[in-house]
Amino acid sequence: MRWWETEGRRHAGMKRVKSERMGVYALFAIVVLASASGNLSQTAVNAMLGDIMLQFGLTVDLGQWLTTSYMLVLGITVPVATFLSRRFSVRQHVFIALAFFLVGALADLFAPNFGVLLAGRVFQAISTGMLMPLMQTIAMTRFPRGRQATAMGVAGIAMGFAPNIGPTIGGAMSFSLGWRSFFVLLVVIMLALAAAAAVAIKPSAAPDKSARLDVVSLAQSTLGFGGLLLAFSNASSFSFESPFIWAPLVLGALFLVLFVRRQKRVDDPLISMDIFSSRQYRAGFIAQNLLNASFMGVTLIVPLYVEGLCGGTALEAGVVLLPGTVAALVLNPLAGVLTDKVGVRPVALVSGAFLATGAVLMSFLDADTPLYVTTLCQAVRAVGVSGLVGPLTSWSLAQLPRPIVADGSSFCISARQACASLGTSVMVFLIAVAGSRTPRWPTSWPSASPPSWPWPPWASSWRRYASCETCAIAASGAVRGPSSPEKHVSGAKTVFYGR
Repeated sequence: MRWWETEGRRHAGMKRVKSERMGVYALFAIVVLASASGNLSQTAVNAMLGDIMLQFGLTVDLGQWLTTSYMLVLGITVPVATFLSRRFSVRQHVFIALAFFLVGALADLFAPNFGVLLAGRVFQAISTGMLMPLMQTIAMTRFPRGRQATAMGVAGIAMGFAPNIGPTIGGAMSFSLGWRSFFVLLVVIMLALAAAAAVAIKPSAAPDKSARLDVVSLAQSTLGFGGLLLAFSNASSFSFESPFIWAPLVLGALFLVLFVRRQKRVDDPLISMDIFSSRQYRAGFIAQNLLNASFMGVTLIVPLYVEGLCGGTALEAGVVLLPGTVAALVLNPLAGVLTDKVGVRPVALVSGAFLATGAVLMSFLDADTPLYVTTLCQAVRAVGVSGLVGPLTSWSLAQLPRPIVADGSSFCISARQACASLGTSVMVFLIAVAGSRTPRWPTSWPSASPPSWPWPPWASSWRRYASCETCAIAASGAVRGPSSPEKHVSGAKTVFYGR
C-alpha cells in the first residue's frame, strides 16, 4: 500500500472518530437538558402552588398532589427505562420521552381544571423517569474510561442544580407573568430539543427488538416502589400509627421483595439483579442512598429552622440554601473532572471531609446564630454533597458489564427517590418524638399563637440527625474506591463508544 493511501485512510479514520465524538456530545447534551427540564418542573411547581390553588379553588391537601404524584410516577417509571433501552434505539427512546413531556407541558399550559393539570404532571414525570437512567447510561457507555466521571459530573447539573433552582424560577415566573408562563417555557424547550434531536441523533438499530416487557415484574415494581414512596410521603401528613403510612409501607416492602425474587427467575427481567454481584456497585448504592436521604432531610429542615426558630423570612431561607444551588452548578462538573484526573478516592475524601465538617458545624446552630453563619455552614456542607454525587455514581457503575449499566442506573435512581422521601420522614419523626417529650416554646416567639412544632427539641433532633447521618455518609463514600485514576486506559487517542 502506498504511503498516500495509508495517510488517506488515517485521516478518514480520524474524521470518523471526530464525527462520532460530536454525535455523542450532541446526544448527551440533549438528554441532559431534557432531564434538567424534568427535574426543574418537579420542584418549580412548589413555588407556584399558591397561585394554582387560588385559581382552581383547591385545598392544600389536594394541591400537594401536583408534587406528590410527580415523585410517585417518576419513581415508578424509572425501572421501565431498562426495557426501553433494549427494545428501542436511542433516537426512538429520546423522541418517546420528549413526546410525553411535550404533551404534559401543553396539558398544563391550557389546563381548564385540576384534573387536566394533574394529568399533565403525570406525563412530565413519565418522561423524566425515561430520561434519567438514559442520561447516566450514556455517560457510562458512550464515553471512554477516563472521561466517564466528567460526563457524570455534567449530568449532575440535571440531578442537582435543576431541582435546586426550580423553586426560584417557578416563583419568579409565577409572580411576574403568571404560573402558566412556566409551562410556556417548557413547551419552547421541548420543541427546541426535539428539533435538535431530529438533526443530531442518527437512526440506529434497536439492541434487542425481541425484548418483551414482563407485565408481572412491572406491576410488582410499581406497587413496591410506589408503596414505599407513598408511605414516606404520607409520613409528613399523618401520625405514625396511621394506616395511610403502615399499609403502603408494608405492601410496598412485600411487593419489592417479590419483585427482586422474580428478577432472578425470569428470562427477561425488568432489572437484572446481577448488578448486585459487583461489590463496588453495592457500596456505591448504599452510599448514594444515604447521601440522598441526608441531603433531602436537611434541605427540608433548614427553611423551617430559619423561618421558625430564627424568625426569618422565606427570602432569607432561600439565601441560606443558595450556596447549595451554586455548588451544584459549579462543583458537580469540577468533581467529575478531578475524579478523572486524580481518581475517585481523593475527591471522595475531600468532599466527605467538607460534608462532615458542615454537619458538625450545623450541630451548634441555635436561635441566636446569625444567618450568615448558617449560610456558611450550609455552604460547607453543600460543597461536600456536590463533590460526592457525580463521583459516587460513576464509580458505582464503572465495574458493571455494559449490558446491565442501565439496570444499575435505573434501580439506584428508584431507590434514591424512596430514600429522599425517607430522609424527610425521618426528620419529621425526630421532630415529633422530641416535641412530645419537651413541649416548650421560645419566650421570644413574636406571635400570640405558637407554631405547630416545638422548636427547641426540634433543633436538637436536627443537630443529631445532621451530624450523625452526614458523617456516616462521608465515611461510607470516602473510604472505598481506587486511589488513582485509570490513566492507563484513557488519553488523547481514546475513541468514543457507539451503541
